[in-house]
Amino acid sequence: MPKTEAELFAFLAELGIAVSTKRHPPLYTVADSQALRGEIAGGHTKNLFLKDKKDNFFLVTVGEDAVVDLKQIHQLIGAASRVSFGKPEMLMELLGVSPGAVTVFGVINDTANRVKLVLDEDLMAHAVINAHPLTNEATTSIAAADLVRFVEATGHDAAILKVSA
Repeated sequence: MPKTEAELFAFLAELGIAVSTKRHPPLYTVADSQALRGEIAGGHTKNLFLKDKKDNFFLVTVGEDAVVDLKQIHQLIGAASRVSFGKPEMLMELLGVSPGAVTVFGVINDTANRVKLVLDEDLMAHAVINAHPLTNEATTSIAAADLVRFVEATGHDAAILKVSA
């Protein structure tokens, strides 16, 4: 079973990472979440769950307004071929979330370390990063350095690369 929001928060607390979370109606798209601007400061995320032809999976987290060239990104992230979007079943199996709730925090559920996480350099320039806490009914704010600590504590590398245009 995927971890719950409460288990995510307990894990962050064990690491000594302070976060703040704001509840809101379910948000499925970046456009939905932009209605909250002004209420939540910091960099807001857009997440791309991708796979290559060899079934290597990638979670690419960029700023909400970032433009990503899906025809070229495979060269930047180390994919074996061009990438396509991963299927919802694999998203649930690997990251424990459904479409509309994809989040960098999902790596807590990837215990087999099958997903390579890529954080966009421009996003990581923000002091605070905002992401869904395994549900699209809330937004959690975390310091950028603490996000890297969280990712590493899950056994993943926090690959910070320039992937946005």
